[in-house]
Formats: sequence, structure tokens, C-alpha cells
Amino acid sequence: MEKKKLKIVALFAGCGGLDLGFEKAGFDIVWANEYDKDIWETYEANHSAPLDHRSITDIQENEIPDCDGIIGGPPCQSWSTGGSKRGLEDKRGQLFYDYIRILSAKHPKFFVAENVKGMLLSRYGSALDDIKKAMSEAGKEFGYPGYNLYFQCVNAADYDVPEDRERVLFIGIRKDIKVKYNFPEPTTPKGKRITLRDTIWDLRNEKPLPLPNGITNRSERNKKVPNHEYMTGGFSSIFMSRNRVRSWDEVAFTVQASGRQAQLHPQAPRMIPTGNADVKMFVPGSEHLYRRISVREAARIQTFPDDFIFKYDNINTGYKMIGNAVPVNLAYIVACSIKKCFEDA
Repeated sequence: MEKKKLKIVALFAGCGGLDLGFEKAGFDIVWANEYDKDIWETYEANHSAPLDHRSITDIQENEIPDCDGIIGGPPCQSWSTGGSKRGLEDKRGQLFYDYIRILSAKHPKFFVAENVKGMLLSRYGSALDDIKKAMSEAGKEFGYPGYNLYFQCVNAADYDVPEDRERVLFIGIRKDIKVKYNFPEPTTPKGKRITLRDTIWDLRNEKPLPLPNGITNRSERNKKVPNHEYMTGGFSSIFMSRNRVRSWDEVAFTVQASGRQAQLHPQAPRMIPTGNADVKMFVPGSEHLYRRISVREAARIQTFPDDFIFKYDNINTGYKMIGNAVPVNLAYIVACSIKKCFEDA
């Protein structure tokens, strides 16, 4: 007899990288929430779960279906080393507590929350302790037992993702369920990591469409390789402060949630120093090789399949959706480790 799929609620779903990984592992996404209207069309085109468009702050717990698990990544900009660094002082950082509010009321068998490595900065020590305590005790006010919390910083490059991307994972298993969770062992050791050559080499002769940062005409899109288009325009002084090129035989840099900050294509040579220690330059004579990776190339690096189509009118939205997502392969491996945990119970 086929086992019944565990039901999942996805909060802060974004375009659904985490959701897709759990779906591939055999979970059933029964309800999702995303407030950013730029993302709705993409999520709904690629997932079958009903998507609630409201802010999570306006959603009552009884409006959310019962479930076996809650997954999601509360907005990370407040904790990012490149962001505001305000943590819980920022309203976006406080959305962690709305995640916990819903977790407490629904009290599913498990939960997964993902966020940036910046949360581990010493300046956030007290706030991080508060969040971990609140997650562990979620549901106790309703007479539930709370959660055993498992907490780890992982690099997606260790888990079938061609990208250096360090993220913090919070995984909770309800205390009355007598299982012990173990984070999955790396599937791609450092000497065997998946490279840019493995990931986007086949696209090198497919001419991407250059698009400015602005409203675009969907009828002019690349038809052969969906979303194979890249943002044009100048580079900021911050961007030029360090090398932005990884070679074909390296893993990618972290995919950023901004077209302006998108890393450069590996066809270009590494950027070189100037007389100013804080500024790099393009190799003279090779300037034509320096372009941003395309939206599809970014999606490949984040391990989205090519049939996952991103919908947008502004190309920067494409980069934003992909850069904010959990890499699909990492999500799948984590989902499989949770599934095994319950199968072994």
C-alpha cells in the first residue's frame, strides 16, 4: 500500500525553490503564501498549490490548512552581511516571529526555516538565541510539547549545487515524535564539486538576449532557451571592488537577488588589480567578454530545471526571484533526510 504523502504549508514561498525540492522528494504542498506581487505569476505557473497573496501579518492561523510540516525562508535582508544588518530591529527581520506564530498554532510534525549566514554574526547573538528558543518552545502556550531544534550552517556547494552559497538551516522535529534528525552528509565533497562547465557549458553557443534594466517586451524573449537573457548597463563601484568572474572549472559565486550585482559569465578572464587596492578592472582587449550571467544561467546554477519558467516584465525581477530562492537540489536533499527520519520512526 502506497504511503500517504506528508502535507506541507510553505510560508514566504518566493518562486518556490524550497517547495520544488520537497515536491520532488514526495511531499505534497497543500498551501503557500507569498506577498510579493512580482512573484505570483511565476509561482502559480510552476506549482499546483493554492497561493495566498496576503502579507503573512494579515493571515490568521485558522485560515491555514492543517499540515505535517511547515517550510519557508523569512526575508533575509535584515540579516545579510550585504544588507541593512538591522536584524530584529527591521520589520522584515521580525517576520521570523510570524513564522513562529503560525508554527505554534498549527504545531506540525516538523518545520524547516532557511536564512543567510549573516545571522551568525556576533552582533545578532542575542536575537538568534531568542529565535532558537522561540522555535524550540513553539506551541507550548497551546499545551503542545514544542520541538527538538537542529541548527546548522551548510554550503550548497556540498549538496549537488554548483554554487558557493552558505545558509543557515533551522529544522525542528516535534518532541512527542521519538525520532532523531541528522543533517545529510555532503553529497559533493570539495574535490568533486559541480562546476560552471558542468552546469552552463551547453548554453555557451546559445546567444542570450541582452536586455536593459527596465520594462521589456515579452514577445521579444528568447524562445529556444526560456529566460536566456541578461541585464545590460554599467557596473557600480561596489561591484568593481573585487573579481566577479569564476572560471569554467570552478563553482559559481553566490547567486545574488539583483541583476546589477549578478556575477559575470565564465567566458571572461578574471578581473585584475588597478592602482587602487579597492578597484578591479577588466582585462584590456577582452572587455567584450564581460557580461552578466543570464537569468536562465542563474536558474541553472540554483538548480532549477529548464522547464521552470520565470515570468516577469522587468528582467531584474527574474534575478531577484532566483537569487532569493533555496537551491532546488539542496532543498531536495534536506527533504529526503526529513522523509527518511520519519520512515525510520
